[in-house]
Amino acid sequence: MPERKKKRRKKSRRREAQPEASYTCQNCGEEIVIPIDITAGSEQEFVEDCPVFCHPHVIHVDQFEDGEIRAWAESEADLNN
Repeated sequence: MPERKKKRRKKSRRREAQPEASYTCQNCGEEIVIPIDITAGSEQEFVEDCPVFCHPHVIHVDQFEDGEIRAWAESEADLNN
């Protein structure tokens, strides 16, 4: 009987799922899910366009010690007035 070669399985590194949060667009009412970079700090602020309505929002993200992530948005136009 011929000897079979053993196939080596590649060790796969499990990637942890990237944390996500969501906010509600003030213009269209859609819930927008965004990935969160937890290495960027416990308080984050950045500008992102609503993918549905295409208006920019200032996104605020808070990360708490218990792992909870909370996000909310303000219209960039409202902040500039």
